Amino acid sequence: MTTLKQITDKQEWDDYILENSGHPLQLWGWGEVKSGHGWKAHRLFCINNNEKVVGAVQILVRRLPLPMRSLAYIPRGPVAEEINRDELLSLLAKYVKKTYHSVALTIEPDFEKYSVPKGWRKSSNHILPARTILLDLSKPETELLKVMEPNTRRYIRRSASESILIKKVNNRDELNDCLAVYRETSKRAKFELHGNQYYYDVFDKLGDYSVLFVAYTNNQPIAFLWLAISSETAFELYGGMTELGRKLHASYALKWHAIRKCREWGLSRYDFGGLIDGGVTAFKKGWAKNETIFAGTFDKPLSSSYVIWNRGLPTAKKIVRSSKKIFKRKSK
Repeated sequence: MTTLKQITDKQEWDDYILENSGHPLQLWGWGEVKSGHGWKAHRLFCINNNEKVVGAVQILVRRLPLPMRSLAYIPRGPVAEEINRDELLSLLAKYVKKTYHSVALTIEPDFEKYSVPKGWRKSSNHILPARTILLDLSKPETELLKVMEPNTRRYIRRSASESILIKKVNNRDELNDCLAVYRETSKRAKFELHGNQYYYDVFDKLGDYSVLFVAYTNNQPIAFLWLAISSETAFELYGGMTELGRKLHASYALKWHAIRKCREWGLSRYDFGGLIDGGVTAFKKGWAKNETIFAGTFDKPLSSSYVIWNRGLPTAKKIVRSSKKIFKRKSK
């Protein structure tokens, strides 16, 4: 009989995720980050009747108002072969309903095609974007350059000729340089940021699987790029640049540096972290001819309140964003 087993050992967990091509967002450290900011991470192995581990899933659970109680969410998981997928998802749905009394179990798999058991449904309410640029790092650099738009190649060359120094961030002071750039970027582009502690937690709790590059000119930070990595995949978390960084096209030198480093480290996939319509998407699409579209978001309704949740989710997100802006204006 196939069973689920809760895992409490970080090394045991990460070893399995890394050895089975799991996504960085399924690593222990990412669960710890989210556990400090509104979610609670739970890790489960799926064990078959031969006592072999055939799957793993890190579930993030967030409390919701009654009658919905909670949401269970699996980012870029589960980690399991296709032959074990249906049984694992069925077991998970029963486990989540009984243990967390969640309104739904939501998954966003790390696959372009994904089948789910009966009773699951495709959802239009994405947490992670389904559209992205995904580079195959097993290809030679010449091929990666070939599929770029001419302007992208030109700006890589131009930015390389500038006096830009790119460093890997190793301490809190260098991280604060990046956060200063991020605050300038958010003010210019009008998007919200987490508090500094959130980013400190990402840096500390992901540890070696957090890779952060910063570009300097004349000892001044002008751009940064932050990745989460696993054994095969690099996933862009955050990035930004100053006005001077924009003028020097620093983001081109920075991203190309990160891509080359990931190839050097033996990673095989570089995910640009999603495409959302706007100027940043136009920049990202210049790096490859084609977009990658992941299978998307799937829900397993677990409560009669699911209809309320599903219909109200977009509105709830708007209310949360609006309340944050109101609070910021009042606090000034």
